[in-house]
Amino acid sequence: MNGSKVSLRALEPGDIDILYKWENDRTIWHLSSTITPLSRFTLEQYVLSAGQDIFATRQMRMMIDLNVPREGIKTIGSIDLFEFEPAHQRAGVGILIHDGFRGKGYASEALELLIRYAFETLQLHQLFANIAPDNTDSIRLFENKGFKYIGTKKEWNRIRNKWQDESMFQLILQPGNH
Repeated sequence: MNGSKVSLRALEPGDIDILYKWENDRTIWHLSSTITPLSRFTLEQYVLSAGQDIFATRQMRMMIDLNVPREGIKTIGSIDLFEFEPAHQRAGVGILIHDGFRGKGYASEALELLIRYAFETLQLHQLFANIAPDNTDSIRLFENKGFKYIGTKKEWNRIRNKWQDESMFQLILQPGNH
């Protein structure tokens, strides 16, 4: 899936090194409720199974590539569909843009590409995102794509021995909006 700035693509074995770095970055573990490091072997197994159908695995990760003139392609992040429920035609969305590439519109374009894929190809009826209330950049990103705030889960996540709320945003397919 190609946009003007970024492309989304399936995981490849060559992504293991960058995934290893990102998945073991303790500063972002709270975003995915991770509390233990992942081994290279575990990531290799994950990448090898990532080619399975989303209907079988109930999740899908795509890498976000930036096309850099004269330099080629640079992987700058990933975007996920998780908790995919085909019977209810919904899935959660998560996105990670690596430091140094945030605030440049790349996440916005990647999210737009994913939304189009989810609604047009997967025939989903709705997408949702769980976001920490203090993550204003992420909230703005999702709201700018039409996601609506639907509520707060109180003391939902325990991060660094403190309870933190989690806000939920939802995008429901409306006729003509995708």
